[in-house]
Amino acid sequence: MYEIYFYTWTYACITLLLGTHFMQKSVMTLGRYRLSPIVDYTAALSKKWWIQNQIRSYLIPAIFVSLNEPHLNRVNQRLLSFSLFANMATTSNQKNTQVQKRNRLSLEKSPYLLQHATNPVDWYPWCDEALEKAKKELKCIFLSVGYSTCHWCHVMEKESFKNEEIAEIMNKNFINIKVDKEERPDIDRIYMTFIQVTTGDGGWPMSVFLTPDLKPIVGGTYFPPEDTFRQTGFKTILLNVAQKWNQSKAKITEVGSINLKTLQSISKIPSTSKTHEISSMDCSNICIQQLASKFEPKFGGFGSIYNMQSPKFPQPVNFNFLFHMYARQPNGEFAQQCLHMCVYTLKKMSYGGIHDHVGQGFSRYATDGEWHVPHFEKMLYDQGQLMKSYADAYLATKDQFFAECVDDIATYVIRDLRHKEGGFYSAEDADSYPTHDASAKKEGAFYVWTAMEIKSVLNKEISTRNHIKLSDIFCHHFNVKESGNVKFYQDPHGELQGKNVLIMYNEIEETAKHFNLTVEETTMYLKEACSILYKVRSARPRPHLDDKIITAWNGLMISGLAFGGAAVNNREYIEYAASAVKFIKQYLFDETKNILLHSCYRDEKDKITQMATPISGFLDDYAFVIKGLLDLYESSLDEKWLEFAEKLQDIQDQYFWDETNGGYFTTTSNDPSIIVRLKEAHDGAEPSGNSIAADNLLRLADYLGRGELKDKAVRLFGAFRHLLMQRPVAVPQLVSALVRYHDDATQIYVAGKRGAKDADDLLAVIYKRLIPGRILLLIDHDETSSTLFRKNEHFHNIKPVNNQATAYVCKHCTCSLPVTSPEQLAKLLDER
Repeated sequence: MYEIYFYTWTYACITLLLGTHFMQKSVMTLGRYRLSPIVDYTAALSKKWWIQNQIRSYLIPAIFVSLNEPHLNRVNQRLLSFSLFANMATTSNQKNTQVQKRNRLSLEKSPYLLQHATNPVDWYPWCDEALEKAKKELKCIFLSVGYSTCHWCHVMEKESFKNEEIAEIMNKNFINIKVDKEERPDIDRIYMTFIQVTTGDGGWPMSVFLTPDLKPIVGGTYFPPEDTFRQTGFKTILLNVAQKWNQSKAKITEVGSINLKTLQSISKIPSTSKTHEISSMDCSNICIQQLASKFEPKFGGFGSIYNMQSPKFPQPVNFNFLFHMYARQPNGEFAQQCLHMCVYTLKKMSYGGIHDHVGQGFSRYATDGEWHVPHFEKMLYDQGQLMKSYADAYLATKDQFFAECVDDIATYVIRDLRHKEGGFYSAEDADSYPTHDASAKKEGAFYVWTAMEIKSVLNKEISTRNHIKLSDIFCHHFNVKESGNVKFYQDPHGELQGKNVLIMYNEIEETAKHFNLTVEETTMYLKEACSILYKVRSARPRPHLDDKIITAWNGLMISGLAFGGAAVNNREYIEYAASAVKFIKQYLFDETKNILLHSCYRDEKDKITQMATPISGFLDDYAFVIKGLLDLYESSLDEKWLEFAEKLQDIQDQYFWDETNGGYFTTTSNDPSIIVRLKEAHDGAEPSGNSIAADNLLRLADYLGRGELKDKAVRLFGAFRHLLMQRPVAVPQLVSALVRYHDDATQIYVAGKRGAKDADDLLAVIYKRLIPGRILLLIDHDETSSTLFRKNEHFHNIKPVNNQATAYVCKHCTCSLPVTSPEQLAKLLDER
């Protein structure tokens, strides 16, 4: 009943603050659709209760819908259409050669904050000065959260934050704080939780009004500057909140207090389960069934089953789980279904416009069910995770197509997102100037083509007999149309009229047959065409690069490069992963304080720089980097990466572990401005820190013989038992870790000389196979002083046979007979 009271109270308070027209007209327009919801905030509510009490809320269906999907089906169809296609509107960031007055954000490092440095709004970063000023002057805080490659953040800046009249209202009545969500995910998560709970939706830009002591009052995402048919205007909201605050400070403060108590309540672990009680394997089968029920059979992916005009997201966490379930029992009941959902989706994604066929890499998501028209921003965390997914697909199928996809992603990231010292940048924007003399950016301008452009540069004749040109093959294969190939519902604002987003609907064999060519010839011509178009495209104005270097996302990229490099036998990828770890140790690990830092930056001279007061690392930073280190160790067998992983795990446990209830908080307890310490498990666009941490604990326990780490994993599973049993589809990465715990590790020991051919031949057999729960160790008896020898006394008994490199495969405390030939090892592993 506490939650019910909160929702009723919140509805009444929003009405009090903004009037009934706000609730009637409000719609949450998403910048980047949110895939990582924070809390299971509707479990106690019943749909019947809401209907009986006639409370209008978009939360009603959340009881039945997985929280790790966009909540677009919670609003009516008219508002759905607007929200879905909002991202395709004309964008912002007009060129301005005049000298402009700069606000205090000009002193910041964040590319997003710097984008707002010339706004007439008197912006503050999140800092003590702003928070103290709000308390001293008894003013509400307006908190605006976004990120530099967010399309609708640009739109709201252009429409509202550059508007002198609106800026005057903001400066007079509020303390205005601008936050980069990627720089301060802790702040973003708290207030995004509030937005999701009170509206049922979330996204960026996020706009929240706070009391002077940081308690949330009311908020939303994007608002137009003036009232429209669909939405209350931002100016109206500002004036209403200011008026109500001046008239009823006590009442509004009470609203904030109620909201804070509820945030604190819903962030706690339910007390319905014992901390040490472990969920059974049943939740894995339930998770498979839940994913299968959402699988879209025509183009793959999860969601959009009934509406191909809905957006579709890659969701690598689902692939991780499904590949695990396939590989653990390839002949099991659901194995082929799990494999099909993965490889079919990954192939359709690679065919779609979400894949950059000319310049490599993948966009954040598609605005339609065919993977055709993407939201064109490219995020580092997507590249890292998808590289792992395509490597899994290659190992599971041995289809060279998927190995090429691994190379595709690596090419893009190493070429376009890598700093010369080894770290990786965060993202490239969706928006860019169509031409060098254009006055405004447009979404996708860098990536789209007219048929005339393609025909003019691909005019090479490749068959005099049939007068076939390179453009003929390319246009047929990539569905290029004279009038453009973007459907009207994909482009409601007309920005893509006459443009083509490259997409493949047929296999290359069909194109070859159509032109009476061999597959090899067709492949060669298409590669030549893409190379020509890449050079032409490179002359266009490039999208903005967010050159912030985020520790957690670098961890995901290290995993992708290390695992992918081993899978496709490319040692360079593994070396790039190692270089990124060295970058983290040099620039993102504070040796004095013995902590990770969350991010660093580069200056105008391409030198790495840091804030005056660096942001300490969050749970995701530790968990993702530890995972990257473990993957890098298994790919290189260099123990220094394992040692660093152990060190970071101990620091993570010190600062984030909840000794009372189990599991990890997302933040430390050191920042008094963080009003709630959340504990996340939901896996979305990125896996949750707790899900990855669970797997890390199990792997480290096996490598280092530290049973207390496995005990921590047990407590973590117990802490999130309610999610594992009730809605495992919301936590597929955590379910995967749980399956690993129940199955126990597959320990593979290779006893031999490091770098010797016979040892490398055995390792190559292992790297070519998808082995879930794998623990891989090289035992070189010339290295008995190493960490692994010190922590595992039984290593002294694992020796080569007849002076040949020898493999031992162990599971459930039982080991196979030793084998010395690659053929014997392959047979042994395939018989698992």
